[in-house]
Amino acid sequence: MTASATSSADSAPTASPGVDTDEQAALRQSVASLLEKKSDSEAVRAAMNSEDGYDPALWSTLVEQIGAAALSIPEEFDGAGATWVETHLVCEELGRRLTPSPMLGSAVLSAQAVLAAGDAEASARLLPGIAAGEQVALCWAGAGGWATPGVRADSPVGSASVSLIGTAHHVLGADTASTLLVVAVTDDTVGLFELPASADGVTITRVPVMDPTRTLSRVEFDSASATPVATRHSFLSRLRAAAWAAISAEQVGAARAVLDATVQYTQERKQFGRVIGSFQALKHRMAEMYVRVETARSLSYSAAALVAQAQELADGPEADAAAYAAEIEAAAAKVYCSEALQWIAGESIQLHGGVGITWEYDTHLFFKRAHGTAQLLGQPHELLSALEVAAGL
Repeated sequence: MTASATSSADSAPTASPGVDTDEQAALRQSVASLLEKKSDSEAVRAAMNSEDGYDPALWSTLVEQIGAAALSIPEEFDGAGATWVETHLVCEELGRRLTPSPMLGSAVLSAQAVLAAGDAEASARLLPGIAAGEQVALCWAGAGGWATPGVRADSPVGSASVSLIGTAHHVLGADTASTLLVVAVTDDTVGLFELPASADGVTITRVPVMDPTRTLSRVEFDSASATPVATRHSFLSRLRAAAWAAISAEQVGAARAVLDATVQYTQERKQFGRVIGSFQALKHRMAEMYVRVETARSLSYSAAALVAQAQELADGPEADAAAYAAEIEAAAAKVYCSEALQWIAGESIQLHGGVGITWEYDTHLFFKRAHGTAQLLGQPHELLSALEVAAGL
């Protein structure tokens, strides 16, 4: 049997002390069991090479049997009404398998953008569809990254809609989405806007990617008409906190899978008549990998807890403060988990060095995921600069 990171994670996932309730542990196990059957290494490779870039049948199962897309959506909008932690652990399990899916782009980023906005009408219009598995893509980043949106919204005189002009980069799932949500600059603020993916003036182009398990697109707007979504003061803080926390959850799952695969390989590979995992130097390196995995997990779930707390509050000074605190913690989690996964994936490549050509192993896919997610939604050095400003350093 080919040793791979996705096949090495077949055992039940380790619970997160102080985080998992019995219900959360059962949800985690349900997701892990489904992905073990439907998202092994062969299935992941087939999905990433397919026309859509993911397996629609698996996504339907995740939506219908697990309710993955509905977890953090309130019951009043046809969601499950769970906390953010439930969504967080699903993202972690998807990261452990590198499962290509619309979860991050639609069920997390787009759903959280609507919830962060706090517009009841938009929530009633958009969230039931997202909960049912419909794909909505969030257009956010500009040419220079996520700090400044790449699209501007101008309001024609006497019109209830706005005109969008510009280009959004690195958009998750835009090529398979039915609806676009656009974070755009308007006057001196940043707002949220909605329009069909097939609207006049919209051009969607899938672009080459480092991480083949995730599709990205460039979305160009040429005076495309869109509907404004009302946003509250803490909109961007809430959106960034959920986005960074979700990325960190994926990174923690991937880091654990890489560690498991590396340990398995070093217990099988022999050199000088001994399995290489018995060499003290390699034991020390894998012990350091383990320490970084567990530290990343702790920080990621700390961020998840603060995101969940912030989402329980509606508006007002206390809610804004909670959203800001969650944003800071999630930024720290994104930075640490990005750097930890990149280092762990690099160590795994080194410890798999005796293989030679490693295309049949999944370590290279995790290596690419590590570097891809480090860039997604803000590079570590950008977030570190923002954290230093926030800390007054």
